[in-house]
Amino acid sequence: MTQDHDIDDVDGGGFDFDDWDRLKPFTGRVASLDDVQSKAAVFALGDTQRPYPLDMELPQPAIWWDEDGEKPVIIVQAEIHTNSDDEEMEIYGLILPDGDGAVALSEDVDLVDATDAAWRKLVEDFIDPSAAND
Repeated sequence: MTQDHDIDDVDGGGFDFDDWDRLKPFTGRVASLDDVQSKAAVFALGDTQRPYPLDMELPQPAIWWDEDGEKPVIIVQAEIHTNSDDEEMEIYGLILPDGDGAVALSEDVDLVDATDAAWRKLVEDFIDPSAAND
């Protein structure tokens, strides 16, 4: 379960490895459609049961593994939802360096520290794709 969408600068833009911690997280409750429409949250799910916010420190640097490979992200929203098979899913709202948003299951995301060399290289390459060839 991954989904890309443009969140139109939730806080005014993307990030680099020096300013990622300025991103405003959505915490304290499960997001509603109104929260997404007002750009306070990345996602809102309406077809799950017993949702609740995941207690984790946000914003959180991470590496997201999507169909195109690994991408540097910041987790700004974290919720737990129960699907129709009564399985709990940890779902993250992500911000990419260009300011786009994405939604991913926790199993597709590796939490890292902002000093992680691999994450910092991914950020650099995302911001300046020509650096990836150096």
